[in-house]
Amino acid sequence: MRIATWNINSLRARMDRVLAFLERHEVDVLALQETKAKPEQLDLAPLEAAGYEVAAHGLNQWNGVALISRVGLTDVRTELPAAPTFPEDETGMVEARALGGVVAGGLRIWSLYVPNGREIDHPHYAYKLRWLEALRAEGARELAADPDARVALVGDFNVAPLDEDVWDMEFFEGKTHVTEPERAAFRSVVEAGFSDVVRGDHPGPGVFTYWDYQKLRFPKREGMRIDFVLGSPAVESAVTGSFIDREERKGKGASDHAPVVVDLSF
Repeated sequence: MRIATWNINSLRARMDRVLAFLERHEVDVLALQETKAKPEQLDLAPLEAAGYEVAAHGLNQWNGVALISRVGLTDVRTELPAAPTFPEDETGMVEARALGGVVAGGLRIWSLYVPNGREIDHPHYAYKLRWLEALRAEGARELAADPDARVALVGDFNVAPLDEDVWDMEFFEGKTHVTEPERAAFRSVVEAGFSDVVRGDHPGPGVFTYWDYQKLRFPKREGMRIDFVLGSPAVESAVTGSFIDREERKGKGASDHAPVVVDLSF
């Protein structure tokens, strides 16, 4: 079974790219982030015609997540238990940042769009840390209930866990994505029983999944590694291969992220 994760940066704008990607790489399950639409605003007919079921969660033109599967899709959940709100007051809401479902082989896959954090002294940064703690708690809960559970936490984590995961640490001094609290929050998810199942095959430095549209970051190879597939032990042991589809960052109308693809044998 082939699974993939991709921050698509607007599904409506890039449906043709998604369809071509699914066909070209024969992807069975695709987790999308930043779909940027309510479900009723999405024309899902082309995906359904290609043999895929779709679950989408979006509340407005921001955020949004989806799961696209041709190998079943059941027990869909549209938020993490104990997910924090933003803002953290009576006006706050649980944003559309997590969508989980069960596909073939009993694999529970979560499509995750972790908050950006904006700036270190911004309320969004504290929200990001709370959100990652909710993710850690859910991952730990699932594995405590069943240590052999097949669980994949995939998506845009908006954290570069290692210095080599950004093109220049000096450039990021004083910025989000690389601070120790963010990295500690990411590590806590891993320490709950999950592993980055791609890094072993594709170690850095210089291996990235995101390149800003500004200042020719992509052709200059000035990117960040912030998109991950974290697998439970049962998932890690089933991995037979992986790749980052850097080609999808090229050309007119590309997302600013590349898909991360993992092959599993259950």
